[in-house]
Amino acid sequence: MPLIRVPRGWEIPERQATPENVFLNRRRFLKELGLAGLGLIAGPSLASAQETASPYPARRNPAYTLDRALTAESVAASYNNFYEFTTDKEDVRNKVGDFQIHPWQVEVRGMVQKPRIYDLDDLLRRMPLEERLYRHRCVEAWAMAVPWTGFPLKALIEEVQPLSSAKYLRFFSFNKPDQAPGQKWQFWYPWPYFEGLTMQEATHELTLLVAGIYGHELPKQHGAPIRLVTPWKYGFKSIKSIVTIEFTDHQPPTFWNTVAPDEYDFSANVNPQIPHPRWSQATEQLIGTDQRVPTQPYNGYGEYVAHLYS
Repeated sequence: MPLIRVPRGWEIPERQATPENVFLNRRRFLKELGLAGLGLIAGPSLASAQETASPYPARRNPAYTLDRALTAESVAASYNNFYEFTTDKEDVRNKVGDFQIHPWQVEVRGMVQKPRIYDLDDLLRRMPLEERLYRHRCVEAWAMAVPWTGFPLKALIEEVQPLSSAKYLRFFSFNKPDQAPGQKWQFWYPWPYFEGLTMQEATHELTLLVAGIYGHELPKQHGAPIRLVTPWKYGFKSIKSIVTIEFTDHQPPTFWNTVAPDEYDFSANVNPQIPHPRWSQATEQLIGTDQRVPTQPYNGYGEYVAHLYS
């Protein structure tokens, strides 16, 4: 009997996922340019070029597609929450110029057999980078759909070999008030930003560590050089500009739950039935459009993650 593959809930034919011809043509051009460029190099220079070649655009994983069009790249890059720089979403891109993201290291510590400080460039060369199309839902009731490039967090977890007693992961971002003006003037916040996941959430197939978007390296306003993406949760769970990942045996505090415990819980799963204290979560605005659509439980990924919370 032939094997019948049942599509996942987020899967539709890729040709329907994004009508943005400019984006697709750009990807094709970059790939062809890369091949042509290598053809001009001979001998040892070819090996050197291959070692330093950009990983972008990465291969798209067809298992992760969308039921809506991609958000225009210019829109996604100009509407960002990043309080470390400013509370004005449309001004973040203008405030990140002094932020230094190269070189960058990520420390993995805590309850693991192999703690390590990773050079990010080396880590990205070794990990299985791929592109996935995900929905992204902000707790402020706006949404976008973007092509992330990254690798499953599970791959890094397996490499450092957590102890059986490790039940949670805690993440820390940077603390550089000399480079991030929001950290300087918003001195009442408990910088650096910090977040957490259960081990089950962290090892789920949807959870990514992301270093690219729209076929190229992450811009600073998107959380460069590396960020977390958990598409079934509100966006603030997807911590940006990660410097430390710590394994622990107890539920760690998180930034917004610490600042406003009556408004933000640890899980922060998208739920249209539970309103925010200051606004409804029943619908969401698709940024860059005049569309407002119903919010889906777990942002549309409930069939694959709801069992984590039963």
